[in-house]
Amino acid sequence: MNLIGKLQRIIEEAKSEYENAQAGSFKTILQSQGAALRTGGAAEDGLLAKGDNLKFMKQLDDTGYKGKVNLIYIDPPFFSKSNYDSVIKISSDKMKEIPPIKFYAYHDTWENGMEDYLRMLCARFYMMRDLLADDGSLWVHLDWHCVHYVKIILDEIFGEKNFINEVIWNYKSGGTSKKHFSKKHDTLLFYAKSSRYYFKPQIEKSYNREFKPYRFKGVKEYKDDLGWYTMVNMKDVWQIDMVGRTSAERTGYATQKPEALLERIIESCSKEGDLCADFFGGSGTLANVCHRMGRRWISCDSGGLAFSGAVKRLIHAGAGFSATEQTADNGGAKDQIKCGAEIERSVRPMDLSDKSILNIQLTSYHLDVKKIALDEPSEKVVKSVMKSDPLSLIDYWSVDFEFDGKAHKPERIIFSSKDKAYQCEKIGNHFGEISVHIVDVFGNHTFYLSKGE
Repeated sequence: MNLIGKLQRIIEEAKSEYENAQAGSFKTILQSQGAALRTGGAAEDGLLAKGDNLKFMKQLDDTGYKGKVNLIYIDPPFFSKSNYDSVIKISSDKMKEIPPIKFYAYHDTWENGMEDYLRMLCARFYMMRDLLADDGSLWVHLDWHCVHYVKIILDEIFGEKNFINEVIWNYKSGGTSKKHFSKKHDTLLFYAKSSRYYFKPQIEKSYNREFKPYRFKGVKEYKDDLGWYTMVNMKDVWQIDMVGRTSAERTGYATQKPEALLERIIESCSKEGDLCADFFGGSGTLANVCHRMGRRWISCDSGGLAFSGAVKRLIHAGAGFSATEQTADNGGAKDQIKCGAEIERSVRPMDLSDKSILNIQLTSYHLDVKKIALDEPSEKVVKSVMKSDPLSLIDYWSVDFEFDGKAHKPERIIFSSKDKAYQCEKIGNHFGEISVHIVDVFGNHTFYLSKGE
């Protein structure tokens, strides 16, 4: 039977998976008190999660988010049948130039091919429909590999009448071929939850033919360096540059999407204060743009590199958010690679003062290299770094000087890969329990707790 003939069965099996889905156990591990506190806003405007997005959405559904999300944008795997890697560069004062490391960030391969892929997406579309508000909308970002099948599934779940637009994102980067036209666009499917969906039209320039004035009665015309134009409602083909190699917003995460693309979607389909979500969150682009545009946000991804990169990006942006992680049956982090650090804590009196100085210093770092998704040359490089300068594998670390026994609230954040700083100090009269959070360049993380004196 061909795939078209199997679609109904795929939808039925996915619906059964959705109906029987169980909420995952997610533990809050970090609370970033960002810029919102300094501007008089809420302490937190976001929720970042690491884990299975179906189990996470079920948890949201069970805890009061049903019908509360105004906009969902997802950029899932494209069924490219590829393994996506990130090139990680490590610098060390103790070693000569270290070769770049190829780390496999995520896999877009499926045991039973397109059937497994579509079943995975379909079950999650049902859950997203439950989470959307009546005036909410869903944007699904795909390309030529499978968008035609996914549209049929979305018509089934959301209804053909709730299909709003097929938006083409056109860009310049990418490969070329002598056997076909260069593939230079992605497709975004825009669906509404109901006929009451919110939409704010955007406008753009429309240049006149030959860039000359029309001088039509009642038509306002403008002129720039190219020539004469009018302002019209935006069309469904968007020319937006991809994130360049030297762009300030580039995180190094594979398949990162430009903030300008998310800005246009968020501006069109949500209002300030609305709740937006991305359940294939990647490096946190939607979350970062929502923070900047005054929207609340939820972002989830199963990858350690995506999660740690999003935390770092959002902390840099000054966002206030909670970060949660799916736990395994034994209470530990699910799929977490074993790693750890050695830390020295010391207190010395401060000259001419009744206060003391608390010093926290990282002295070593270790992890299970064989469990990391590396090719053979990269594994050798990492093992060499582990012997000579293991601290250079730390990307960033933070200290909560007043740990409450619940969630780590970073007061001091040190981006060690840049500054090569492995110690920090605090002045005070008394120091209680502290929490140290260490994140390496592969997205693995560990906590270190130290009792008060």
